Amino acid sequence: MKLRKGDQVEILSGKDRTKRGVIMRVLPKDDKVIVEGVNVAKKHQRQAKARVKGGIIDKDMPVQASAVALVCSKDGAVRVGYRIKEDGTKVRVCKRCGREL
Repeated sequence: MKLRKGDQVEILSGKDRTKRGVIMRVLPKDDKVIVEGVNVAKKHQRQAKARVKGGIIDKDMPVQASAVALVCSKDGAVRVGYRIKEDGTKVRVCKRCGREL
């Protein structure tokens, strides 16, 4: 999976198409990501003793990883490739401009 926690992404399909957000969590086993402020659902939460307040809360739900694209600072939503540097480290690059992400 070419997406990591903290990446700026854009949603490509669904009800939140064209929205941008930051990845909060990556679920590689399910091939999904949780993006902040995207695919929000209402959840009824019961009060747990005195610590957790009850009521209706907003919860960010997972989005299919194929429905998001990494955002390049120059080109916007782009595909991601890899390049191996001279010192042997593997870095992600923008497929349009070739800039490191």
